Amino acid sequence: MPPYETLDAIIRCYMELDESPREMVAKGFEETDVRRIVQMLKRSEYKRRQSPVGIRVTQRGFGKDWRYPITSRYTDEW
Repeated sequence: MPPYETLDAIIRCYMELDESPREMVAKGFEETDVRRIVQMLKRSEYKRRQSPVGIRVTQRGFGKDWRYPITSRYTDEW
């Protein structure tokens, strides 16, 4: 797992700024870190759908602001 500063930056780029993994790698993040974090976010999507609604602490939150298809093994750019 990368240091928290890197982890937070990758999650912010992916979720809040809608950047693709390739854009993040082009910014200088390690490709292995980006791949791992993005895959972890995707795999845990079903857990977020099962939980009650939580508070939103940024401009964009899980739920209606950020949805990821969990059927048919959907994949984006990787």
